[in-house]
Amino acid sequence: MSMTPLEELRHSASHVLATAVLRLFPDAKLDIGPPTDTGFYYDIDLEHKLTADDLVKLEAEMKKIAEENQRFDRKEVSREEAIEIIKSRGQERYKLGRLADIPEGEKISFYTNGEFTDLCAGSHIRYTAKLKAVKLLSIAGAYHRGDETNKQLQRIYGTAFPTKEELANYLTQLEQAKLRDHRKLGRELKLFHIDEDVGQGLILWTPNGSILRQQLQDFISGELRKQGYSQVFTPHIGRLSLYKTSGHFPYYKDSQFPPVVERDFLDQLISSGCSCAEMSNRIDAVSAHLAEKVNKLTGKETITKDRVLPDDQLIDGFLLKPMNCPHHIKIFASQPHSYRDLPVRLAEFGTVYRWEQSGELNGMTRVRGFTQDDAHLFCTPEQVQAEIMGCLSLVKTVLTTLGMSDYRVRVGLRDPDGNKFAGDPEKWDLAEAACREAAKTLGVPFTEEPGEAAFYGPKIDFVIKDVIGREWQLGTVQVDYVLPVRFDLSYVGADNVAHRPVMIHRAPFGSMERFCGVLIEHFGGDFPLWLAPEQVRIVPISDKVIDYAKALHTQLLAADIRVTLDNHSDKLGAKIRRAEIDKVPYTLVLGQKEAEAQSVSVRSRAKGDEGVLKIEDVIARFKHEVATRALPEKKVSVAPTATNAPAENKPKLEKRDWQDKEIPLP
Repeated sequence: MSMTPLEELRHSASHVLATAVLRLFPDAKLDIGPPTDTGFYYDIDLEHKLTADDLVKLEAEMKKIAEENQRFDRKEVSREEAIEIIKSRGQERYKLGRLADIPEGEKISFYTNGEFTDLCAGSHIRYTAKLKAVKLLSIAGAYHRGDETNKQLQRIYGTAFPTKEELANYLTQLEQAKLRDHRKLGRELKLFHIDEDVGQGLILWTPNGSILRQQLQDFISGELRKQGYSQVFTPHIGRLSLYKTSGHFPYYKDSQFPPVVERDFLDQLISSGCSCAEMSNRIDAVSAHLAEKVNKLTGKETITKDRVLPDDQLIDGFLLKPMNCPHHIKIFASQPHSYRDLPVRLAEFGTVYRWEQSGELNGMTRVRGFTQDDAHLFCTPEQVQAEIMGCLSLVKTVLTTLGMSDYRVRVGLRDPDGNKFAGDPEKWDLAEAACREAAKTLGVPFTEEPGEAAFYGPKIDFVIKDVIGREWQLGTVQVDYVLPVRFDLSYVGADNVAHRPVMIHRAPFGSMERFCGVLIEHFGGDFPLWLAPEQVRIVPISDKVIDYAKALHTQLLAADIRVTLDNHSDKLGAKIRRAEIDKVPYTLVLGQKEAEAQSVSVRSRAKGDEGVLKIEDVIARFKHEVATRALPEKKVSVAPTATNAPAENKPKLEKRDWQDKEIPLP
């Protein structure tokens, strides 16, 4: 795969970093150093534990190498020559393994700059002097090949841009990102907690965070009612046979928690001498009946003979729910349907569980248990386009309401030359045409990306740009022709004959955890009034007005406003500062004059002191702001500094996790 000019620049920077590492630490053993969406890294095995001071020294050495204007030269060699080159440089510990990854018959090449030579397919810039804007950013641990059973290496992260101006803008953006980091703000604003005793990747929603989540759920539930959705609830576990029918188990069991087998049966297996390997094989296997049924429905050998075992050898059990769709399918299939009943729209805030390596967990954005704002629609083929448009309008409403109106749309299509896409090509044509037409109605740019469809049908993804220019892939709508076949779903058509429905998966938020993590960073914790866990704080100047403050507190609670009373003995300035740190949208200051006039002195998060207002006017203002879901006003501007200047460099796309899409089926 060819690299873009920016990728070439960053990949070359990683080689220069490795050159600098070996100059300063000759005993270092190198693994790989690829470019990334935001820069580059190099994984290094080194006894010396690298520090921030080492980064400064390495960056200075990289600058020297750039000034030496070393040329990048490529040389193709045989496999035998490659082995000798690697050994001669004392880098066989990891490089020989990387060499073994190169398939037989594929070209093997090395790149040399100055005294440094590295196994590399390329490509690179011509001379190191082009590296004029490079910055080393951090050090992290990284298991070799991402496997926790392997040795942990030291990973040096850096970035590079064509110009110093672009680098400066990017570094400013990083500073903004640090200030908005949802893990930092989540802790400071008491929104969520992760506890080792509970388990990594499992979110504890604290009272403040629960308010944020509940307000979002109430909002989306109201929109669902308008569109004719029915709310359902499903259990957190399901039988293994359910996921064998869908095809998710065992093919993607690495992304799922281990199955739960009945204790007495498990004891019997152990006492009979059943080995772990045999037990795993018997858990993964299916019955002849299920294999025959699925193969007949799909019209091919979807379940191969080697997976079939006699019924008395099968081990059944339960699985922590990795997705909601099979449960919703069973609800649809629980009663007969006529074409007059369709579409059937089933929605659930369903909690699902997927296994994630501990090193890849990240706050709320990459977790092991998460709640999806999930829905599955069952419709006739003729209804597909209208239902897609309804799903898209819902996503658009959600994003616009939350101030995420700067987004683009991607339509994932099948690759005409690929063979991984299941189903009837004619149905694919209809579904793709429906997705295109629906995307056109959004009034925003959209791109078509062949080969990016789910294997069961085309999809539409929303890529949202936040206030500091980063991009996030959130809402998704997917069309599915496969699961209705595997579960033999049907409805009676106008011709009184059974027909196969089309299934649409949609999730405007993706997962509540990830969406809230993104939302915290998007607003920087300055939530709009309707979402703010604490909307108003009452601050009495002295104990002389405490009775008035308590009465006002009761009055605001009765008006359904989330309000607290700060009756600490601190000075007024300290109380106001505390409210600002806690990012409370409104602070009501009460003194003797306000008590006598039945008024309040209003301080807003955006404007500061707004003067004295009547209580009834303030309450009406709050209720209107909540009812309209008004976005926060921009704060009074201040002179730009190194940490608040706008970022103008090209936005980055935060890679979409597996948590935002259905696990693909075999």
